[in-house]
Amino acid sequence: MPNILNQLILLYGSSAEDVHHKVTRFISEHQPAVPKRWVTEDDIVLITYGDSIKNKDEKPLHTLNTFLNAYVKQKINIIHLLPMFPYTSDDGFSVTDYRSINPDLGTWAHIKNLSTHYDLMFDAVINHISVSSRWFQGFLQGDEAYADYFIECDDTLDYSAVTRPRALPLYYPYKTKTGRKNIWATFSEDQVDLNFKNPKVLLEILDILVLYANKGARLIRLDAIGFIWKKLGTACMHLAETHALIQIIRAVIEACVPGTILISETNVPHKENISYLGNGFDEAHMVYQFPLPPLTLFSFLVGRATKLTRWAKSLEDTPLSPKTAYFNFLASHDGIGLRPVDDILNDKEKEIIRANVLTNGGRISYKNNQDGSQTPYELNINYQDAIYIRGDSDETRIRKFLAAQSILLTVIGVPGIYVHSLLGSRNDDEGVKSTNIPRRINREKLQYDTLVSELEAGSDRTIIFSGFLKMIDLRKSQSAFSPAAEQKVLAMDERLFAYIRKNNRTNESILVITNVSSEVVLINIGDRTVDIITGRCHEGELRIEPFQYLWLKIQ
Repeated sequence: MPNILNQLILLYGSSAEDVHHKVTRFISEHQPAVPKRWVTEDDIVLITYGDSIKNKDEKPLHTLNTFLNAYVKQKINIIHLLPMFPYTSDDGFSVTDYRSINPDLGTWAHIKNLSTHYDLMFDAVINHISVSSRWFQGFLQGDEAYADYFIECDDTLDYSAVTRPRALPLYYPYKTKTGRKNIWATFSEDQVDLNFKNPKVLLEILDILVLYANKGARLIRLDAIGFIWKKLGTACMHLAETHALIQIIRAVIEACVPGTILISETNVPHKENISYLGNGFDEAHMVYQFPLPPLTLFSFLVGRATKLTRWAKSLEDTPLSPKTAYFNFLASHDGIGLRPVDDILNDKEKEIIRANVLTNGGRISYKNNQDGSQTPYELNINYQDAIYIRGDSDETRIRKFLAAQSILLTVIGVPGIYVHSLLGSRNDDEGVKSTNIPRRINREKLQYDTLVSELEAGSDRTIIFSGFLKMIDLRKSQSAFSPAAEQKVLAMDERLFAYIRKNNRTNESILVITNVSSEVVLINIGDRTVDIITGRCHEGELRIEPFQYLWLKIQ
């Protein structure tokens, strides 16, 4: 195991030696298993809640397993289960017990059964915990076991520099056995932040993460990890202590359950985001590609790929290590974040996206700024509705949507497909109206029988679902789409997003071209290629239809 004493000294000072001894003893109690393998072109992640698909009189985790085995099979091999623990709010992200499965979803036995068919990805919601948790209730009652598990705030101090992800207070008053105390709560009154300055919290969380890895989690998502260390007078984001904490987590996980992949979830601009890869071997194995969803959407809305091309080209300046990769996605259980494109799109360009989202029934979530103002932070909308422009035919809407998913499946990294994208869902307006929660617009609960009948009836769902599965099959058969294969972005035409993926080990190269516009584009591609999507051969001048995507294998 790498020596983590220096990181512990940064966090705990004079107590570091004692903490180091406890961490070392913890590791010695675990017998390492056979290392889990690194990612390849075969790895595709499905992002879903445990109850995204429901069936009467059975646990949703069982229903999910039934649906996947019947309709998805092994085309997708990794299932990202969004928080499946007991919770009180935020659709699972206010956890009351990290070590239990929400009984409404099923049991650990259901998780084990699912893990026999699929690799799994778990959420580690370790920045905060529910106020109804045993930990916080013990703190309120003065239980010494939970003393200093949470962060007390002082009304007389200045917290204005602290980054605020939502338009809500930073802390709230809670009644304790010894009187009222203000407790730090980054995301809501029901989600109180954990105090990692207390080494007991670190040791508790390490035990939980190793439990997840041993329960079938090949990947672990570190939710909101950028907020995890607090230091007054700073933005409390991306602190050196935060990176040290992740280095400790990686070292311990690697020692106990080698090969487990850590993914940092930091919805911030690219330079800050990739800092969580550390030196390529000591922090997160993957980072979410947060600029990809808004930039892809913007490209299709304006019919120009200039900004997407420029950003993707910039990735070539950040070489990845053999043990790091990007985690790509277009849609998720959350909305489409705007902060990651703060340094890419100007206000006028962001307004184009915002206006289309509102026109198509979406919502806008805001965050508080240091000067007291608010700015749009997140677009709450189904991605198919986001990419749709009033006047588009159904055929055009689906064509654009699948063209966007082609980008997701071919750019460098590991693709994560949201369940409602795979199944061709649309805005769930009723979900928003009944709860007044904007994010519910893309979190619909589907009934198994209805879903199956729609998939088998030749509906829009059928077209999208079958289109996805075809592309997935093709991706998995091409070594050029390995996360380890290089990517060279090309500036062919501003209406095209084009890049070559090349696997130097197999010498296989594929030119991917996506027309993001409603116009026909003519280009000269030179030598002979074969479009592996259609099987057609092309050389010389190539006619690219509106919203067409081509995967051209270079002969």
